[in-house]
Amino acid sequence: MSDDLSLGELWDRVTGTQPDPEQWLIAATAAVALAAVVSGTPWRMLRNAVTIAHEGGHGLVALLTGRQLTGIRLHSDTSGLTVSRGKPRGPGMVLTAAAGYTAPSLLGLAGAWLLSSNHITALLWGAVLLLAAMLIMIRNAYGVLTVVVTGAAFFLISWFTDADVQAAFAYWSVWFLLIGGVRPVWELQRKRSRGRAPESDADQLGRLTRTPATLWVFVFYAVSLGALAGGARLLVP
Repeated sequence: MSDDLSLGELWDRVTGTQPDPEQWLIAATAAVALAAVVSGTPWRMLRNAVTIAHEGGHGLVALLTGRQLTGIRLHSDTSGLTVSRGKPRGPGMVLTAAAGYTAPSLLGLAGAWLLSSNHITALLWGAVLLLAAMLIMIRNAYGVLTVVVTGAAFFLISWFTDADVQAAFAYWSVWFLLIGGVRPVWELQRKRSRGRAPESDADQLGRLTRTPATLWVFVFYAVSLGALAGGARLLVP
């Protein structure tokens, strides 16, 4: 991107459309994303991106439902914590608790819609803006580092690379959210079956709604798998 790009030209570039990528690129980015999700070490490293979306979902819905968001923490073991103040029960609390495990998949579905409309640059810059907004609420050093590094990756690729690289990164990111949104739900149920997650989002929702926590795990599965199916249909012509 040129250094003397005017504001109007920048706006046109961000909001404009880009050419469809080659079919092989769409398939290749899906395969690489799948490999990253089902792998061991790569998943443990890249899972931070899913955690960012998870905690960001909690935070956004807390604000939308009138709760006071006090802070977000991201930890090196890829766990996170979002703290908000408000009524301990009611629709606002239920929606806030339910937003975490559904957020990565729904964000991936929104990204798939943008890519299907050929708005590759808009997706990259939208990610930068969302991460910048989230950074304000981060309350620990590791969380700040994780969000800054992730945001920098999106910015640098959108600013300094050509259209093919941008398309590959954008498609891989969306595939990773869509596919990666399923695995945390499986991990959650595995931990619950071993009695290792008594305070999980599903268990909190069970207590809030007086329903079985397993029902909420099913809801998380339904949303993540539904988003994956819908996103794949949008991404693959």
